[in-house]
Amino acid sequence: MTQEEKELENEQTIDTPQTEDPQADTNEGQTKKDRKKRHEKHDDSAAKLQELGEKLVEANDKYVRMYSEYENYRKRTNQEKADLILNAGKDMIKAILPVVDDMERALSAMSDEDNAKEGVQLIYNKLMNILSQKGLKAIEAKGEKFDENLHEAVTQFPAADEAQKGTVVDVVEKGYFLNNKVIRYAKVVVAI
Repeated sequence: MTQEEKELENEQTIDTPQTEDPQADTNEGQTKKDRKKRHEKHDDSAAKLQELGEKLVEANDKYVRMYSEYENYRKRTNQEKADLILNAGKDMIKAILPVVDDMERALSAMSDEDNAKEGVQLIYNKLMNILSQKGLKAIEAKGEKFDENLHEAVTQFPAADEAQKGTVVDVVEKGYFLNNKVIRYAKVVVAI
């Protein structure tokens, strides 16, 4: 058989009308039912797939939130540890500050001819050097504008002129920073 004959025979089998066979109708009905079941299964599968997709998005969102919370917790605890290490001696330094004040008053009360003044000055310098290495720094106040974040106004004094208003005229007690945080406010006299 040639190629053309085969094609002609195929066309004839396609064009020939199907005889009505009752079993063919039931097969066709069965096929429709199968298709419907497959379609329903496909719809169920699509719904399940949609539901699983939503659950995946929800789980991913929970994961991202938990990861962010953990990162924030880790950063916060690391910062707290660093602050604790930096300011571990804060209470001890605060307890030493009145002694520093007393030494400054003693030095200012001593005359320059006093032999002990030089020894006290050396001890004072050594103490201040150690404290500065630990992060202590005095707050400069005299002649500065009054700042409630650094100064505590003990009293007010009438200003000699307008330019002097709001400035610190005198320091009653020095203030100090410890690692750039105020540990004692400077007690000052302010011109009004």
